[in-house]
Amino acid sequence: MPRSHLAIVLYCAVLVFSALYAPQPLLPVLAGALGVSEARASLLITVALVPLAVAPVAYGFLLQRLSARRLLVGATWLLALTQFAAFYVNDFPFLLALRLAQGLIVPAMLTALMTYIGASARPGEMQRTMALYIAGSVMGGFLGRMVSGLLSTHLGWRWSFLALALATALCALLLQRLQADPPVRFQRPHPRVILQVLRRPDHLRLYGVAFCAFGAFASLLNFLPFRLVELGTGLDETGIAFMYAGYLMGVVTSLLSVRLSVPLGGEVNTMRLGAAIFLGALPFFAGGGVAAVFAGMFVLCAGMFLIHSLAPGVLNRGQGETQRGVVNGLYIAFYYAGGALGSFLPGYVYHGLGWHAYLAVLAGIIAVAAWLLMGIARRGALPVDPAS
Repeated sequence: MPRSHLAIVLYCAVLVFSALYAPQPLLPVLAGALGVSEARASLLITVALVPLAVAPVAYGFLLQRLSARRLLVGATWLLALTQFAAFYVNDFPFLLALRLAQGLIVPAMLTALMTYIGASARPGEMQRTMALYIAGSVMGGFLGRMVSGLLSTHLGWRWSFLALALATALCALLLQRLQADPPVRFQRPHPRVILQVLRRPDHLRLYGVAFCAFGAFASLLNFLPFRLVELGTGLDETGIAFMYAGYLMGVVTSLLSVRLSVPLGGEVNTMRLGAAIFLGALPFFAGGGVAAVFAGMFVLCAGMFLIHSLAPGVLNRGQGETQRGVVNGLYIAFYYAGGALGSFLPGYVYHGLGWHAYLAVLAGIIAVAAWLLMGIARRGALPVDPAS
């Protein structure tokens, strides 16, 4: 893949995850501007994550033959249109509908991006290209939050959506310069294959780990802006967005996780360490200090991405081509299902019983993930190759 085309693909990856998470630091402002409760405002993240829990499996049934490049260009234009529409929104239900539409568009873009990379990367480039793609996706998660916070502070929250609309429209124009990719045939996963994968105890445990870990992670990131406002920290949207700087730790952790697994005795042990680090991060958020919250975000993301960066590799080891798509699709489905539920349901504990009870619930969820990982390590059914 030419460097100019790789740069376009990475730019698109950054924008996809920017669009997904840009409203997060604006939730308190959006709640006030549109006259809704904090719990309802949090739905702006939830409805965008829900389709990601379904689409990875559903696409296998619905798509037969397509050009990833054409799908990517079309979906990117649609995403730009929804961002333009959000600039003019005046009521919450309409904005919620636009976020749901974005949630339906994003999986198409992610599917097309991954497919285009797979079809266009030259032999020997795949691992490096995918590492850059993952780093770009993490960077997008941070930049979307940071830029939206800056623009909202100085220009108003609507301008965050307009900036994303313009950047996405530019992306759609650039994507048309990509080389045509060979058509890809999607195999329909038979329900029997899905059931076979789910019946494997260790696979189901890892899916449960993904569900719990991202559920707790997405929850804390979603309700943190409301907590910072509640504490009277005086932070504006930019200040709240800056609290997500620890998200960049995901880039470092993702790149180092495989190397770390060698001295730690394998990927499963390293994921167990990630769960312990995640638990250790929660006390940082228990107090009222901005500095502690800022530092805690780095610790939290280190633990989360130790788990997320290694779990797919463990699941894919020893899989044939027929089942690999189902295994990965189910992982993504469980991952985002946890995120969708976590970004909404624990909020009832927060608003009903308080912040510390809420953190205790998150600790319990991560404890379940750690218990599931302990079971995998004891059973030893998933072979671990530290050199892989």
